[in-house]
Amino acid sequence: MLTTLRLEPSQLDRAAQLLRDGQLVAFPTETVYGLGADALNPQAVAAIYQAKGRPAHNPLIVHVADLTTAQNLAHWNEAAQRLAERYWPGPLTLVLPTRERVPAIVRAGGPTLAVRMPAHPLALQLLRLTGRPLAAPSANRSGRLSPTTPEHVWTDLQGRIAAVIQGGPTSAGIESTVVDVSGPIPRLLRPGPITTAELQRILGSELHPWAREPTNPLPSPGLLEKHYAPRTPLYLAPDAGVELCQQWRHQGLRIGWLGRVSADPAPPQPPLELLPADATGYAAGLYAALHRLDQLGLDRIVVAAVPSGEEWRAVRDRLSRAAA
Repeated sequence: MLTTLRLEPSQLDRAAQLLRDGQLVAFPTETVYGLGADALNPQAVAAIYQAKGRPAHNPLIVHVADLTTAQNLAHWNEAAQRLAERYWPGPLTLVLPTRERVPAIVRAGGPTLAVRMPAHPLALQLLRLTGRPLAAPSANRSGRLSPTTPEHVWTDLQGRIAAVIQGGPTSAGIESTVVDVSGPIPRLLRPGPITTAELQRILGSELHPWAREPTNPLPSPGLLEKHYAPRTPLYLAPDAGVELCQQWRHQGLRIGWLGRVSADPAPPQPPLELLPADATGYAAGLYAALHRLDQLGLDRIVVAAVPSGEEWRAVRDRLSRAAA
């Protein structure tokens, strides 16, 4: 078992050296905490899969500090340029044809590479200090809730990685939007903080949904049917779920409830979590709320229904995969 270090932001030089030495370091981004390794070191990348228990057919996102690095890793095109100019640094991942210098293990053996430039100042500083692109999926055990605080990382990966940078809570709270621009038709692979309408406006064309294909590897992270899940079974109510919650409690089950402030009827008795009524605020607090409920030893978690609008698409995606 590794001794995992808690590193303050002032110790980024130490973190960068660990990464150059082939070690794993968790760091904050604006979306969730990432588990970083030198993307050009196959042995270091293999350690990510081992630490997370990640399926070999699920590729990684490579994080870069500048556009030139991204262009040296993937074959660039006009669609990528438009989106990068508008949204980088930021919560947008682009999938492009890979260059040969990227190890196959990073892309799960596939022909494309997922790449993004994070907006978090600590992430960018770490990338510059390390001097290498960093492969960095979410810093949690595979399939589990993504981490939005260093404490979440510590709970899940202590003893499996070299260090965690203490960067406080993340702001967006859910993973990046992923767009495949590797072919003539742009495809949305994973909804996220940047909406489809925004992306289509910049592209000047329709963004097609991803159709599940019976092929391995996957073209991007975030496509597994069961993902982002607490250990406690999670149920999506067709309504506020208050009656369902009370019914199960009357049967002697310990039930947690997740709803929205001022949007749902009077909530049941605790344990419960109330999130903001707007999509951005809800997303920012979602994983942290589920982490808190998951630590209570409950039998089930009931989640009140969220709105059907486009701005809620990413939240609905995460909840549906957590409940699968």
